[in-house]
Amino acid sequence: MKKRVLSGIRATGRLHLGNYLGAVKGMIELQNDPNYETLYMVADIHTITTPFEIEGLRKNRREVIIDYLAAGLDPEKSIIFQQSKVGEHAELSFYLSSVVSVARMQHLPTFKEKIKQYPKNVTMALLNYPILMAADILVYKAGAVPVGIDQEPHLEVAREIAKKMNQIYRTNFPEPARFATKGEYIPSLRGEGKMSKSIEGSYINLTDSLDDIRKKIRSIPTATEAGGEMNLGVKTLFVFADLFIPGKAEQFRKEFESGKLQFVVVKDAVAEAIFRELEPFQARRKEIEKDIKFVDSVIKEGAEKARAIASRTVEEVKEKMGLK
Repeated sequence: MKKRVLSGIRATGRLHLGNYLGAVKGMIELQNDPNYETLYMVADIHTITTPFEIEGLRKNRREVIIDYLAAGLDPEKSIIFQQSKVGEHAELSFYLSSVVSVARMQHLPTFKEKIKQYPKNVTMALLNYPILMAADILVYKAGAVPVGIDQEPHLEVAREIAKKMNQIYRTNFPEPARFATKGEYIPSLRGEGKMSKSIEGSYINLTDSLDDIRKKIRSIPTATEAGGEMNLGVKTLFVFADLFIPGKAEQFRKEFESGKLQFVVVKDAVAEAIFRELEPFQARRKEIEKDIKFVDSVIKEGAEKARAIASRTVEEVKEKMGLK
């Protein structure tokens, strides 16, 4: 039997380089593997767990679908859908919340980090984020979730919920495991943490021009002189060098160690290589975004396919919990 895989990206803006290298490339690899059944969503309900703009959300959730398609996700091979169009996610989330304590959610390191980031927006939606994520996975009985290591605390919650539901109500949820993909951690251009849409100056959009990419790569905080211990910015620069110009990276390292490296030379070489990688994506995207009917059909049909699976799970859970 095929192993079912579920993954998604929040609708906080167009996809950036970190999304592409850390998630979408792995999603495409799984999509093209006959051993997997793949479901890929735009996590627009998750987007409202932190401050957002209404019109921005409406636009961004469609833009992410277009990005998915331009990157190579195929609606003939994967179910591609918007989370909010499958109401069973939110419904199952409420049922699952009955087996999780408030204390468990409050002690999650990810929740504590979000409190620091959004101290004036500590909502129940934010607290329940991991339960909704568990519902996203379990509503499709997905056994594998291709996400970064930073999401492991949330997957642990999903496993705990699956185990409790199975013990208390005799459901048959799998205990989902993280599916590691290559290049899963892409650093921020600011030299600290990972590339993120929520941190200005940390990311490269997949639609950025060569000039934009060059400016952003040049902004990586490197040292005034080469040699000695690498700071975080220099380490970040070499991560990109290893990814995009592996044939030149070792030579640049030797130049750094000898104190002869000109950082701008490395930065411009990296920027040009990134742009070359993104050019085919950008060309495909321009064609897809013009085909409004095609994008609309992908959104509509994806929701129908996802709902067909999700509704069966929710009906099973309601039966087991005595709600039918």
